[in-house]
Amino acid sequence: MLRIAVPNKGSLSEIAAEMLAEAGYSGRKDSRKLVHADPKNDVEFFYLRPRDIATYVGSGALDVGITGRDLLLDSGSEAHEIAELDFADSTFRFASPAEGDIKELTDLQGKRVATSYPLLVDTFLRKHGVESTLVKLDGAVESAVQLGVADAVADVVSTGATLRAAGLEIFGPVILDSTAVLIGGPSQHPGMERLMRRLRGVLVARKFVIMDYDLPVAHLDDAIAVAGGIESPTVSPLRDEEWVAVRVMVPSDDANTIMDRLYDLGARAILVTAIHAARL
Repeated sequence: MLRIAVPNKGSLSEIAAEMLAEAGYSGRKDSRKLVHADPKNDVEFFYLRPRDIATYVGSGALDVGITGRDLLLDSGSEAHEIAELDFADSTFRFASPAEGDIKELTDLQGKRVATSYPLLVDTFLRKHGVESTLVKLDGAVESAVQLGVADAVADVVSTGATLRAAGLEIFGPVILDSTAVLIGGPSQHPGMERLMRRLRGVLVARKFVIMDYDLPVAHLDDAIAVAGGIESPTVSPLRDEEWVAVRVMVPSDDANTIMDRLYDLGARAILVTAIHAARL
């Protein structure tokens, strides 16, 4: 039975659970439940703190897990990234007082840097030849400078509004662009390949739609140039020999633009259908 570590709370938890459900797995009904078996799919889920998942998977106690790339790198475990899962994106940056004298990465030499990710930040600083004293905090690191425990901070940045509210401004290079990832441990369980196929199918279903339309055969090459599909469109003859029916996968974000372009080429009866699951 494949043992899968799943975040039990936080920004990763809900979307990870939705993704696994879309992949055909059953999940826990009670949020207090820490272990859930899905014998139909030969898997067992373990609901853990996101920060602990890489440690369990890296030790071999569990076979695979879903966590953030930031948490994986900060764990120092033997776990490794298998694939991106395209949710929970975040960016890590340095910030310091707007009116202060820390404006470049080298200005952090000998300074105190508050962060919730000490190993990740220390590795980055050492890579760039900077030695700083790291102050580990579990959250609200933007208050560290104001309270006098740090000279700068390293934290997740979205819009930067929280940092600006604390009188801080971003400086220096990006520390890390993080996202949710599937991670594995020292050994490969036979069930991991099926899990990967299912998760890839969910990612495809979320990013693409099926587009069907009728088109004068004379404009087929132009239409294929607009929407060529994953490999190539499916083209079927119609009763009217001058027309064909076309089916193709297109990126969901571009669907309306593609519909407009196909209509201008003479396509009619253009229909768009969501994809529930896929295997490519």
